Amino acid sequence: MKRSEFLGKGAAVGAAFGLGMAAEHVRGGGAAGTAAGSTGGSTAPDLIVVNGRVYTQDDALPSAEAFAIKDGRFLAVGSTDDVRNLAAPGRTQQIDAGGMAVFPGFIDAHSHPSGAGLNALMNVNTNLGSVARIQAAIAERAQKTPPGEWIIGYMYDDTKLSEGRALTRNDLDEAAPEHPVVVGHRGGHTGVYNSRAFALAGVTAQTPDPHDGMFYRENGELTGKVAERARDVFARFINTEVTPEQRRDGVAVITREMSAAGLTSVHETGVSAEAYRAYQDARAAGELSMRVYALPRGASYEALLASGVRTGMGDEWLRIGAVKFTADGSASERTMYMSTPYVGRPDDFGILIMSQEEIHEEVERAHRAGWQIGIHANGDSTIDMVLNAYERAQRMWPREDSRHRIEHCSLVNPAILGRIRDLGVIPLPFYTYAYYHGDKWEEYGDEKMQWMFAHRSFLDHGIPVAAASDHSPGPYEPMMALQSMVTRTDFRGRAWGESQKITLDEALRVCTVNAARASFEEGLKGTITAGKLGDFVILGADPHETDPMALKDVAVVRTVVGGRTVHEA
Repeated sequence: MKRSEFLGKGAAVGAAFGLGMAAEHVRGGGAAGTAAGSTGGSTAPDLIVVNGRVYTQDDALPSAEAFAIKDGRFLAVGSTDDVRNLAAPGRTQQIDAGGMAVFPGFIDAHSHPSGAGLNALMNVNTNLGSVARIQAAIAERAQKTPPGEWIIGYMYDDTKLSEGRALTRNDLDEAAPEHPVVVGHRGGHTGVYNSRAFALAGVTAQTPDPHDGMFYRENGELTGKVAERARDVFARFINTEVTPEQRRDGVAVITREMSAAGLTSVHETGVSAEAYRAYQDARAAGELSMRVYALPRGASYEALLASGVRTGMGDEWLRIGAVKFTADGSASERTMYMSTPYVGRPDDFGILIMSQEEIHEEVERAHRAGWQIGIHANGDSTIDMVLNAYERAQRMWPREDSRHRIEHCSLVNPAILGRIRDLGVIPLPFYTYAYYHGDKWEEYGDEKMQWMFAHRSFLDHGIPVAAASDHSPGPYEPMMALQSMVTRTDFRGRAWGESQKITLDEALRVCTVNAARASFEEGLKGTITAGKLGDFVILGADPHETDPMALKDVAVVRTVVGGRTVHEA
């Protein structure tokens, strides 16, 4: 094909599938940009990728050998010969993919990177595999910390300790008797506190549990474990002063790590004003390597709402997303609120954090103000309550294509699936949990697991289920996610809910096209299509030719965002 004909074809495709759709789907965004091929000046691309196995995820052109990028966007997609014909000597960078597999950049549509980055810089990583090693790490920090100051641990996992038991108050007392200590579970809904921490907060074994939390006891004594909003009594005693520079550096650290895993966009759920500033600061310093769809909550949401801001404001790098609420407990920490009890705990149905009345009130307010809404709801009973509120809002104040979300949406049933489909709600179940958290699923049982993280059921009902790691609670690596969704097998080789397996191509779509749709950005990203943002990854092996049980080990060779390499192995 002649150079002019090929370039013209790319521009036409870009106008049809890329930038023209962006203004329609992205709420309140800035200028969409110019159509591919009409950028002014030279039409030569800034970058070409040739000799690849390009899986575009674009139904109009599912596969290709090569593509070109100009001004941060895909300019043309096609054969190596045609794309090479666009290059200008001395102007166009060339990447020879050498037959490797190339995909659109992966998108994690529910994660908490800013907090994870800050933890990595400031606190004690307790993902150490044993109580003894956790004690040693806490004791080491205590030696460097003045008595009376808090020591904070993170990434604790109660099911991955060699002693076969959970961390306790007494363990932490032994490690740091002169300091208040909290070790947070990686799930984000429970923590283990020592005696000094309980004393500061005035909590004893006789302190009643709040309705939306719990102080765990054994034989009449506090174990140290505290769940959900019962943890709030400790908050005013913990020094949370963090400098803007520390927050910026935390964002830089975690986005580099996520870029190395092949992620090019992330939805950060529960963003504070300070975290949003950290993303802006990192971007200004040239240290932000991923695009961010920021879901505010609490004070940051209230401030935005009061100023008239709503979902969609921002640009291709930082955009205001849905408002985030939390309605129940955790899947990995076994506190989510269900209609049936946990295995071995006949009186334990989990913890509900918001009442039906509270959910109705918050949904009404946000829906009427034009916001997309994302509510954390794991258990089937909680999901039912959220759907009640979404249905009520849509019935009383109809909105076209509101795309409200259910964050996690872990345990479903046929009735829930039908309601989600009919409302156009987007579910975001955990995509690495079946593999990584296998030790926890025994407390749900085989019957429930056939309906948990129900990617197969969502797709069979025509629901565009989106990708979600919930990092730090779950690993964010897309390759692990593909293995988890395709095999439903955990790290010990045990299968959980095999009826929910999906195909590799379906899993890839969950992590690209569907995840882009969850932020109204399918016109900007999710496929390698002329006119869309130039985000892509090159893998060291083709997942289609890899043993499904080894997908997590596929290397990410290169990650590119807007035509700029942000990771190279």
